[in-house]
Amino acid sequence: MLKFAANLSFLFTEVPFPERFARAAAVGFRGVETLFPYDWPVDEVAEWLRAAKLEQVLFNLPPGNWAAGERGLACLPGRQDEFTESVERALIYARRLDCRRLHCMAGLSPAGIAEADLEATYIANLRHAADRLVTIGATVTIEPINSRIDMPGYWLDDIDRAGRLLDAIGRDNVGLQLDLYHAQVMKGDLARTVQAHFGRIAHIQIADNPGRHEPGSGEIHYPYLFELLDRLGYAGWVGCEYQPLTTTEAGLGWLPR
Repeated sequence: MLKFAANLSFLFTEVPFPERFARAAAVGFRGVETLFPYDWPVDEVAEWLRAAKLEQVLFNLPPGNWAAGERGLACLPGRQDEFTESVERALIYARRLDCRRLHCMAGLSPAGIAEADLEATYIANLRHAADRLVTIGATVTIEPINSRIDMPGYWLDDIDRAGRLLDAIGRDNVGLQLDLYHAQVMKGDLARTVQAHFGRIAHIQIADNPGRHEPGSGEIHYPYLFELLDRLGYAGWVGCEYQPLTTTEAGLGWLPR
């Protein structure tokens, strides 16, 4: 049976962040993920998790200046020192929250820099992050994010390219974060994509398309994909990273089914 985690940056936004843990637990979630937990003291986040009896299954490394439009640092030449600092900050949170999966955002493609330099920077940064996070038994995930709708200019938007990068990085604790919504927007053919990359998948996320709302609201036939993942023996978490059409609870009718 698949394990579903609530993404608290997307779900239960009707209430302040600290209250979302209890709301998630109340409807049956046992795991949660978060984009960036760094706005809250790590001990407070740990207490919210403990009180709700939840597992923190994923969060992102610091992405640079998010408010200014940055979407990660990993591919950006000249920002390596900042990337290194971001890894150390994430390591503190991962250790305290007992979280063993951290997503490393690639960043937006900067103008005027050769593609080979971006790729070399990315590979070196991912190796560094993997080598630091393996000290606590954590896996670093890389996620192709669609550049058509949600994140124009995002450097890593292709799943096949992500596979080649994983080969080049060459670390056992770096894996693929497969968001089926982003994959549908960029490529489609989701069942074959899952099967082709199954051995690399460290984490899965879901939302329907169009609109990035809950499963059952769009064109993706999630019952078939869930059955496929179960049949393939997927034992990881499935993160619910979608924007509810109305309230979170009202949009959870797909989950019992």
